[in-house]
Parts: sequence; C-alpha cells; structure tokens
Amino acid sequence: MKAKPLLIIFIGFTIYFIVDDLYFKFLRDLLNENIHNFGISHIISYLIFGLPLFIGALIIDTTQSLFEKLGLNASIVKGVIFSLICTAPMFIGFAFLFSFNHDLSLNEFLVSGIAAAFFEELYFRGFLFGLAFKYSRLGFFWSVISGAILFAAIHSYQSQEIETLIGIFLTTFLGAVIFAWVYVEWNFNLWTAIGIHFFMNVSWMLFSVSDNALGDVYANIFRIITIILIFGLTIIYKKRKNIPLIITKKTIWMLKEPVIKGLEAIQVKTANKTTRHE
Repeated sequence: MKAKPLLIIFIGFTIYFIVDDLYFKFLRDLLNENIHNFGISHIISYLIFGLPLFIGALIIDTTQSLFEKLGLNASIVKGVIFSLICTAPMFIGFAFLFSFNHDLSLNEFLVSGIAAAFFEELYFRGFLFGLAFKYSRLGFFWSVISGAILFAAIHSYQSQEIETLIGIFLTTFLGAVIFAWVYVEWNFNLWTAIGIHFFMNVSWMLFSVSDNALGDVYANIFRIITIILIFGLTIIYKKRKNIPLIITKKTIWMLKEPVIKGLEAIQVKTANKTTRHE
C-alpha cells in the first residue's frame, strides 16, 4: 500500500492521545470562556485534537476521500434506522424499570451523548481500528485488540471500587469489539457504530439507570437483548442479501492481502456486472 499504514496509524494516534491528554481541558475551558457553552466547546476541542488522525488518514491513501476512509460517506439513514431498532429494547425496558432523568442537561447530552458517540467511534473505530484492518494485513483480532483495551482503560475514571472497575473495563472492552464488528459487517458504515453507541448512551442518560457504564442486572438484561439484535439482524440481513460476512476464520488473525484490495476487487466486479446489463 501507499506509505506504511501501521506506522502512520501509530504515530498519528499517539500524537493525538498525548496532546489531547495534556491540553484538551485547557482548550475546552478557553473556548467556553468565549462561547459560553460547555457542550459546544467540548465538541470543537474534540474536533481540533483529531487533526493528527485526519492528516494520518489522508497520508495512508490519497485515492480516497477522508470521509470514505473513515466510513462517514455511507448511508446515515441506514445506520440510524438499524441502530434505533437494535437499541429499542433498552429504551422500552428502562422506561418501565427506571425513573425518567429530569436533571439531564443540554451540556450532558452534547458531551456524553453526541460527542462521546461520534468522536469515540470516529477516532477509535474509524481511524485506529478501521484503517489498520483495511490497509494492513492484520486480521480483525489484532486490529481491534489494542484499541479495545485502550478504549476500556479510558473509562476507568467511573469507579474506585475494584469489582466495579473490572466490570466497567470488560463492558467497555466488549463494546469496542462489538462496535468494530458492526462497523465492518455493514460495509464500513461508521454511522451504524455511531448510532448504536449514541442510542445506548442516550437510553442510559434519559433514565436513571446507573452512574457508570456497568449498570445492574436488569439494565444488562436489556443491553444483552440489544447485542443479540445487533448480531442477529446483521447476519439475517446479509444472508437475505446474499452478502458474505467479512469477519470469518480467514480474516480473524492475519490476512493474505489488505481488506481494501478485496473491497476494491468486489467494487470492480459489481461495476462490470452493471455495465454488461446496461
């Protein structure tokens, strides 16, 4: 491939992570002093600190647009509809089990709802995982593992208790793997992962479920139902459309060639079939 993808991904994400850790709060507070809106300041800061990732993505492949490489060019409508159907059990179940959160503020919605879902999926799944899986010969496991561990680790602020902390780590780690899986299987449509992440977060905030990502037994029953729907509906949809799964035994560890080459070959075949029928 053009340039060395894994090295670019590593350098880009390392720069982003370090600079974000050192200066994110400073920039957000500085912007908030002028904008007077904490949520908007948070979103703008997230976007600015993502510049090393955007630059890295552009360097890896100059033949595709930034939106295409990160999975943002796909159907938003399809992603939102699919994710809303999958997360509906959480909204319905939580409405019966938990009280409505009347203290939910606009800033909390912008920060923990929109910003968390969009930027975490864009940076961790679209860039860190997605580009490694598409442009290197690493299989799904090796492409997702480091990002999933890091994703889980950054949520460790939510508790001081060891048992709860372990639960939060495992929950967010598995979440990262599931988001990556659904992103790939919906033909690298990042809006599916963003949508599921967003609606899961909103259902958690809209009702007084828990103050951390772990939740109690009842909350996790409905979260498990959502996960079953994510896998089940994806597999059913692909079988009915006669679309093979991308993540299989052949792609779980190492690849013979980068996934992007396989996708390009499929696109060429599809284009040739279309031309013959015109």
